[in-house]
Amino acid sequence: MAYDKQALIDQLSQLTIMELADLIDGIKEQWGVTAAVAVAGPAAGGAVAAEEKTEFDVVLVDAGASKINVIKEIRGITGLGLKEAKDMSEKGGVLKEGVAKDEAEKMKAQLEAAGAKVELK
Repeated sequence: MAYDKQALIDQLSQLTIMELADLIDGIKEQWGVTAAVAVAGPAAGGAVAAEEKTEFDVVLVDAGASKINVIKEIRGITGLGLKEAKDMSEKGGVLKEGVAKDEAEKMKAQLEAAGAKVELK
């Protein structure tokens, strides 16, 4: 059965709240839908949000005591110049955004081996 989607939307837009409530009740009765089924829909959507994250931001929290080694790693990871890498080691912050999980973990391991404290977000 073909239908005109826009015409249906336009027609529904012209209904009052009372008419919409009556229409919803009629649909529930016709199709045997209950409130429990309507609540289950968003719960399933929440499960999608709980999927494993695939992209991470590598965040420098603290450069630690061995700043020189950390600056070298920052330069290698980001391609920044010496001054920019030094500033990043002092301020901290996001080094790389949207990095694949294994690459982010590799960067974190490199920086932690140099003495930095790093988080993946």
